[in-house]
Amino acid sequence: MFQDALFVPERHFGAKAMALPVAALAHAVALALMVTIPLLRVGDLPQVDLTDVLIVPAPPATPLPPPKARTGNPGSRIARKPVAAAAQGWRVAPVDIPVGIVEESLGAGGDEGGIPGGVDYGQAGILPGSLIGTSFYGLVGEPVEPVIRAVGEVKPPKLVRRVEPDYPEIARQARVEGIVILEATADVYGRVTGVRVLRSIPLLDEAAIGAVRQWVYEPLVINGRPRPVTFTVTVRFVLK
Repeated sequence: MFQDALFVPERHFGAKAMALPVAALAHAVALALMVTIPLLRVGDLPQVDLTDVLIVPAPPATPLPPPKARTGNPGSRIARKPVAAAAQGWRVAPVDIPVGIVEESLGAGGDEGGIPGGVDYGQAGILPGSLIGTSFYGLVGEPVEPVIRAVGEVKPPKLVRRVEPDYPEIARQARVEGIVILEATADVYGRVTGVRVLRSIPLLDEAAIGAVRQWVYEPLVINGRPRPVTFTVTVRFVLK
């Protein structure tokens, strides 16, 4: 019984205790060699081709010339002597009229009967009747006539062509109807050149203006001459 309770140390216990640190150290050294040996092999690195590299030599270091020394006041300007134009070969206008050049005559009397193909202005400088009146306006442009307003005794011109306005779909869906009052201006040919809204219905104004701009009237004639006229126009919009 007592023999089983006694602890008897085995032989070579110290050698077995040192085996574990030695093995750990050997593994560490082997691992370090496995990592460093591939890094030390430089023979497998790719070769760099230096044949395409251009080496430009540096420019020679040339010293800058020294600045020129200035004499006198630096702020003053040096007066240069004028160089004659004749000395440089330039062509200049003569100051005096050269001798031997005769003044040209413009022919004050003119040719008898005038220039062939010219305009006959009549005798004694009086304009002929063909250049007076409408022909004269054709030369310088039509005169600007003031606009006549159709009020009182001046009646609005007669409508020749009427274009019905397109009923806007948004106004149709909103059930909007009514009368749009416009002020229109017709030129001497009866064409509407300007439209202005006097009584507005916002959903119907554009349709009314677009239709009236296409209307054509008889020219308003006063004292035998057509005149532009301004008058009032009403456009009615009624849902069917």
